[in-house]
Parts: sequence; C-alpha cells; structure tokens
Amino acid sequence: MGSPLPAASRGATQLQGKARVDRRTKSMVSRLKPGDIAVIDHRDLDALAADALAERGVAAVINASPFISGKYPNRGPSVLLAANVPQFQLSEGTGLVDIRDGENIAIANGCLILESGKELPLVLWDDDLIRERTAAARANLGTELERFARNTLSYLDGDKDLLLDPTDVPDVRELKISGRHVLVVVRGEHYKDDLQLLRAYIDEVRPVIFAVDGAADALLTIGFKPHVILGDMDSITDDALKCGARIIVHAYARRGGEAPGLKRVKDLGLNADTFAVPGTSEDAALLLAYEHNAELIVAVGTHSNLEDFLDKGRAGMASTFLVRLKVGSRLVDARGVAKLYQPRPTLISFLAVILCAMFPIIVLVKYSVLWRNVWVTLRIWFQLHWPFFHHH
Repeated sequence: MGSPLPAASRGATQLQGKARVDRRTKSMVSRLKPGDIAVIDHRDLDALAADALAERGVAAVINASPFISGKYPNRGPSVLLAANVPQFQLSEGTGLVDIRDGENIAIANGCLILESGKELPLVLWDDDLIRERTAAARANLGTELERFARNTLSYLDGDKDLLLDPTDVPDVRELKISGRHVLVVVRGEHYKDDLQLLRAYIDEVRPVIFAVDGAADALLTIGFKPHVILGDMDSITDDALKCGARIIVHAYARRGGEAPGLKRVKDLGLNADTFAVPGTSEDAALLLAYEHNAELIVAVGTHSNLEDFLDKGRAGMASTFLVRLKVGSRLVDARGVAKLYQPRPTLISFLAVILCAMFPIIVLVKYSVLWRNVWVTLRIWFQLHWPFFHHH
C-alpha cells in the first residue's frame, strides 16, 4: 500500500483509485480490479481494448497517447463513453515514468495527483471532443485507405504462396476435422454476444472448437471447452491453458519460426506444437481448419473490415487478405449462422405439440352425444358379461 494522498488533494478529489500502469493494454487487463484507474499508452484505442477495460469496472482510463490520433475513426473512446468510464489524456510531453504501478492516485481540478504530491495536467475526453476528433478522422479515412492498400500490395508478393500452395499445418488427425464444422473463436468485438447466439448450434452440431488465445477463457466461462487453443499465448490465463485442449503456438514465419509463447507453455509443464505462418493467430486458425478439410468454418469475433485491420496496426495485411481468399468458400460469419440455423425440436417440445393438438379432440369427444352413447353401451356390455363390474 502506498502512502495516502496529501490532505489538500483529497479535499478536492473527483476520482481516486489504485493506478495500474502498463504500456500494453492487453497485458494490463487481467490485473485490473473494480475501482482501479487504468494508466495506458494506447494510441487510437480500439473497441475491443475499451470493452475489456470497461468490463473490469475501472474508475477511469488515463492515456499517455491520443485516444484518437486522426488516422482513422476508431471506436474505443465511444465504447468507454457509453460505459460511463471517464477518460483523460496526459498532456503532451508527459509520459508514464512518473506514475508507479499500484500507487494511490487521484484526479482533481484537471490534474492527476500522485502520492508524492506531484500534479500532472490532464485533458478530459468528453462527448464533444470525441465527436470532433472522430469526424476529423473520418475525413482522413480516404487517405489512410490508400496508404493501407499500397502497404498491403507491397507485401503480397512475399505471401502469395499462402494462396497458391498447400500449407504445412500441425497434425491434429485425432480431432477428425475432415467433413465436420469448425468454430473459430477470436476475441473480437461482440464475440461473447455471438457465442451466446450460437449456443443451440454448438449443442446440436458439436463442431470442433478452435480458441484463439484469450477466447478460450470466454468459452470455458459459458461452459464450452475448446478442442484446440492456438495463438501467441499472451492473453490467456494459466487455467485455460490447463483445460486439456490441444495447444498450438503461433510462430512467426518472417522471424525464422520464432515462437515467443512456447516458453510460457513449457514453464507450465504442458506440451505444444508450433505453427509457423505469416499473419495473425486467427489467420493461422482458419488455415488449420481449412487444410484439415473442415466442411464449414464458422468465425466468431474475427477481423474482417477496414477498421478491424487498422486496429491491428500492421503495415500490411496481405496475409489476412490471402487467407480469406483461400478459405472463403467454407467461411461463414457467426451471426449469419445464428440467423439461418434452426434448432431441431426436442422430444419435450414434440410431445407438447401432440398434447396441444389432442386436447380439443378429447374435449369434443367427451361432451358429444356419440361419446355418451358409446360409453353407456360399453357399461351395459360389461355388466352383462362381467358381473364383477356390476358388483363393484
């Protein structure tokens, strides 16, 4: 525990909490507790990172970089605004070096107040500023799109083998993927909502489930165990890694097959294969399903539009484009499946329909004259032929 804030600062405090400091937002999220103040250095905060921060119940977010730089209209600040999470930017030239992870900090009178008493100027990103900067970024989108396309084309020549040649993928024959559906789950925007929509599909079709990194935690939370966990292993919990799934570490083809996540898996005493392929871990998961002849690949949370690609911050997304060209004939979005898939009726539902259909017939027969005549006739017949019924 750090020392308490100066009394003068506490008197004017608007917000106060424990600072959680990390230049990588993704690495910080697992350490956040409700009421913490997240101190990040995340230029152009994306919607997924903002969702993760809001879900952890942070009291505020302080950014050392612009929430919206003007490069493109990223949605992260709007997500925080909708979740009623105040967001502030450190003034230009101020970094994270003065803020210690775990110290008690306060936000008051437009300043960040540290335990030492030092005050750092802040800029509040309110609704008006977010709207203004988003509009300016949207006006710049055409220029950014042109730059994005040129960068991507410059990478195409080196990655074209992804499209033209079979990919050497890890052997997962024990999963019997050929001819089956494969569900590829990525931590993208609204991926948890999409998983809920697919509950009936997963229960009935029982697809092979691929989780990309931290998506494994979300699957386990709602009661589905992934068959394969594939990724860099930088946003998944130890418990999820130990769930018994087949682990495949994404290796970087352009770095000679380097697989930074492999050490973490081995430190946990687990076995893992590596898969060296250009692009993102989700690209690797799509290729793995495709090369093992999956009949249909259902994608949850994958990155598929311009903003998603720009959020990734990569100079070129050639590998991603090529992967989608290659697997496109078998690839379908989760929301499309949820809208088109009709669950099979259960036995209880079937019996309920039969009973509902029979009820008016039973009522009609019971109160009809024909039924009374049949009933009287049967009673007389039994009394004549079976005296036992007459005495009882």
